[in-house]
Amino acid sequence: MDTRQLAALVAVVDRASFSQAAEQLGVTQPAVSLAIRALEKRLGATLLDRSGRTVQPTEVGRAAYRHAQRILGAEEDLFRALDEGAADVAGQLSLGSSSGPAERLLPAILGRFRERHPEVHLALRVDDTDSVIALVVDRQIELGIVGAERPHRSLLFEPFLRDEVVLCVPAGHPFANRVVSLDELRAAPLVVQQEGSGVRAVMDRELRRVGVRPRDLNIVAELGLTESTKAAVEAGLGVCFMSRLSMEREVADGLVAAATVDGLTTQRMLFAVRLAHRLSSRTTQAFLEFARGELGERAAPASDTPSGPVRGGRVG
Repeated sequence: MDTRQLAALVAVVDRASFSQAAEQLGVTQPAVSLAIRALEKRLGATLLDRSGRTVQPTEVGRAAYRHAQRILGAEEDLFRALDEGAADVAGQLSLGSSSGPAERLLPAILGRFRERHPEVHLALRVDDTDSVIALVVDRQIELGIVGAERPHRSLLFEPFLRDEVVLCVPAGHPFANRVVSLDELRAAPLVVQQEGSGVRAVMDRELRRVGVRPRDLNIVAELGLTESTKAAVEAGLGVCFMSRLSMEREVADGLVAAATVDGLTTQRMLFAVRLAHRLSSRTTQAFLEFARGELGERAAPASDTPSGPVRGGRVG
């Protein structure tokens, strides 16, 4: 069976679009359509429902999609095994991370990992949670470290690191080092991180839970990721929800301080995200084991690890 046809099916189902699948695969849209028609002819069944606004798999298509994932994963494993041979941990470690863990924690762990395995070539891409997940779905990276789960039929989210979301405030601010009421939060100038941020997703959910809507807040700016929002807080523009992990150095240097908000659950989990039906390379498995050892008490216990993919809708 032509694995290019299977790759086209997986890409169309993952993206719910022929044009986006073509972009992911680096081919033309007619080429994707031709591959799907050839596969449907080979299997003697209609695999995709093209009648709606988005392309959806038929019942047979869903079964073919699952088998296609396994076949493509086996093909990747074969090539990887041929490349690695009997060598020690080596080759490319391609991962992505949201900005919180990528600022200081991951670079230090990656540096120590490469000291132990000098034949490994590191490639780290930093972006918001949604973008990192999309890179995993598109097979541009093998592993992502992100601040929130997103439902997707192809993905496996494994608890990786305990973290806490706190209110980052300027040093000397009236909120510093205390518990803030919801009324105080509503009145305070608030800087928010961009859509797609894991911290933003976590706190939007928490605020909705306690009945606080975005229009109830005094939002003065929506900025990029962690560095820009920290700089805005240091400059006195407002306060901002942020990963405690990402602001430890600034707190130690007396540039900012942390506060918590009464009634909000601030503990969260960072996740390692992979394709559920793609066997990880020896290098990626070695890195995950090494990282959990380095994280010590911060690491999520093995008992928290789910047994299967997070299912549901798609990453946009």
